[in-house]
Amino acid sequence: MCSYCGCEALVPIGRFMAEHVEIVEALAALCAAMGSTDEARRRAADALEAQLDPHAEAEEAGLFAVLSRQEEFSAHIRRLCGEHTDLAARLALIRDGQLEGLDDFVMALRNHIDREENGLFPAAAIALSGPDWEEVVAFTPPGG
Repeated sequence: MCSYCGCEALVPIGRFMAEHVEIVEALAALCAAMGSTDEARRRAADALEAQLDPHAEAEEAGLFAVLSRQEEFSAHIRRLCGEHTDLAARLALIRDGQLEGLDDFVMALRNHIDREENGLFPAAAIALSGPDWEEVVAFTPPGG
């Protein structure tokens, strides 16, 4: 988790960073369930999905939508949104028993979180102003 710039003090970013911690914990539970039963793996995958889906939806509806209006962020935001879709698809495959993709999924999810926490979130803290943050908050579905 980023701790150098103070961006977590902004309510939406603080929320997303706290959700990242919960997502990483659910990811660890999924990895632990891999040595157990198929049912345990499916339950762990469902629990992770229950964290990932609303998190991605909230990021995209609020922060990403507002930040993507600035040309310099639009390509990066598209990439992150694509990663959300890719991560959901990879997780579904793992839930369904295609376990050979687990290591790649773990790396992809950790890299995605890193790009947000150590790239996009600090940049957003600098690039957005008070009215922008009000809009981010207004369009971020409740959760977390």
